[in-house]
Amino acid sequence: MSQALRLPSPITNPENKAFWEAAQDNRLILKVCNSCNESHYYPRTICPHCGSDSTVWVESQGLGEIYSYTVMRRGVEVPFAMAYVRLNEGVSLLTHLTNCDFDSIQVGQKVKVVFQETQDGQKTHLFEPL
Repeated sequence: MSQALRLPSPITNPENKAFWEAAQDNRLILKVCNSCNESHYYPRTICPHCGSDSTVWVESQGLGEIYSYTVMRRGVEVPFAMAYVRLNEGVSLLTHLTNCDFDSIQVGQKVKVVFQETQDGQKTHLFEPL
């Protein structure tokens, strides 16, 4: 089982403010483009797929699978695991894995979003196995 990892607080700006406000309520939201219907992460106003500025926030189910991962054990005070998680909505995001045995992590493993406070109290998303 992983120990508590002290996560740095995110840098907020007008484009991602709603994202971090939703995280405070334990909700993961994504941007979706009205022009091409593609979801994207990291939250930004302009769609990276087609360049449209017609994007809206939608709530994610918070479910996905591990695409790739690494476990850091050397040179760190607390071992941690990071992964690219592909959400059911189709986007991939780099995140921490938590509440799991690092030796049991597998590519393709199903995960769900959980939230943890950062150093300054802002919540952020992590993922744990289902």
